[in-house]
Amino acid sequence: MVRNALYWVRIAVSGLLVSAVLTACAGRPEGVLLPVTTTVEGASQVDLAVATTRMRSDNRAVLFTGERGSQLDFANIVVSIPPDSVRKVGDVQWPKRLPGNPATDFVTVKVQDMDLAAARKWFNAKIKKTPHRQALVFVHGFNNRFDDAVYRFAQIIHDSKAPVVPILFTWPSRGSLLDYGYDRESTNYSRDALERLLKALADDPNVDEVSILAHSMGNWVTLEALRQMAIRNGRIAPKIKNVMLASPDVDVDVFRSQMADIGNKGPSITLFVSQDDRALAASRRIWGNVERLGQINPNSEPYSTELAADKITVIDLTKLKTDDKLNHGKFAASPEVVQAIGTRLADGQTITDSHAGLGDKIIAATTGAAATVGTAAGLVVAAPVAIIDPNTRKNYNDNVDAFGQAISDTATATGDAVTSTTTIGR
Repeated sequence: MVRNALYWVRIAVSGLLVSAVLTACAGRPEGVLLPVTTTVEGASQVDLAVATTRMRSDNRAVLFTGERGSQLDFANIVVSIPPDSVRKVGDVQWPKRLPGNPATDFVTVKVQDMDLAAARKWFNAKIKKTPHRQALVFVHGFNNRFDDAVYRFAQIIHDSKAPVVPILFTWPSRGSLLDYGYDRESTNYSRDALERLLKALADDPNVDEVSILAHSMGNWVTLEALRQMAIRNGRIAPKIKNVMLASPDVDVDVFRSQMADIGNKGPSITLFVSQDDRALAASRRIWGNVERLGQINPNSEPYSTELAADKITVIDLTKLKTDDKLNHGKFAASPEVVQAIGTRLADGQTITDSHAGLGDKIIAATTGAAATVGTAAGLVVAAPVAIIDPNTRKNYNDNVDAFGQAISDTATATGDAVTSTTTIGR
């Protein structure tokens, strides 16, 4: 039975990967955060702050891992982006080898560790020089390593030309096929920290406006942080003016509940949806076939009426074509959408346990089964990512083998539990 299950998992996931493997380019190198010392004429620099719940790495070229840190940590990173004449708006040009070439690649030119006091000093120096004193907080999605989040946010800031102080909030994602469940729980682990960060920004007398841009699973931690703030304080801080939800991997029923708690005095919300989002289609199948917020048809009922009642602006990207084969990152890959975000910001526009009595071994077996299902969920949701991400592909065989071992362990635990329960019953 275990062999058959492993066989079908291999077939299913391989079917999603085969075309990519045949046309795959070489994987990008790890350690791109080690600063380079060379610059080129025409390159641009994005100076951003990082607030993270990730654990620090001993490797200075990595900086933060996918594991969970014990406190909110900070850093200042400056990313160099190659001249516009050699790049396509919406793309991140990853180095093919280290050190990267600033004439053609995104490269890091500065990394500075910061404690809370240093982060406040950096932020206040920047916000005072920023038109309208706006801060933009970006919250990334599932399967993002630390460098993924840094370079993607730098791309968004550069391509949007948004006159904001950029702050990356990055939560512990392992950037692995098998860790969908871990990533999801990491968003829950991080929601208090995001709430504290948003409150600190809103309480800063130098700040006039805070905007939030969240993508995919990052929408969950964002909405939860805002919901907590609304419950705790009676409303969301008034300085939080705009919340942009891009391809949210959020159950529509849960979203209704979150919006009820956020209330009608909250920020202006802009929702980016795409009905052809393949990643959210996979997520929907995993989560009980309930629609994901980022894949709804906003013109159909009950969504049309509900969105209007909540005064949510919807941008339907279904007909928009980009190089994103999953149709899951259109907001960042489309020059028009990214630049529209920047324009809107510049102009100040609003864009009970029923099985508890079965004994410890039954509970352990159930936990093992749940972990196996979570692993399968990660494979199904993240496998399409491997089509465009060589780093996801590189550990494919090890990941599937590990999944097979998880099935085997679960089957053994379940068998032991059943045998034990039968013996007790006698």
